[in-house]
Amino acid sequence: MAQKIQVSATEFARGFGRYRDEASSNGIIEVTSHGRVIGGYLSARELEHYRRLKSKEREVFRAADFDADMLAELEASEYGVVGK
Repeated sequence: MAQKIQVSATEFARGFGRYRDEASSNGIIEVTSHGRVIGGYLSARELEHYRRLKSKEREVFRAADFDADMLAELEASEYGVVGK
């Protein structure tokens, strides 16, 4: 695992080219302001990894969110069966 790099926003802005290159080898540069992480810069590899994870997230519904049609579909559904 690569070492964690943390840099102030001012330093990141002044040395963007350097930190862009650092991200290529380390994956992520954490950008801070007043000692708090305010964002980050991701390498292309890490960005693709993030997108893959986001695409696998599931949407969560509360029971109160279901209308009558959704409830009917849920009641008629079978475990492990995707679309008929």
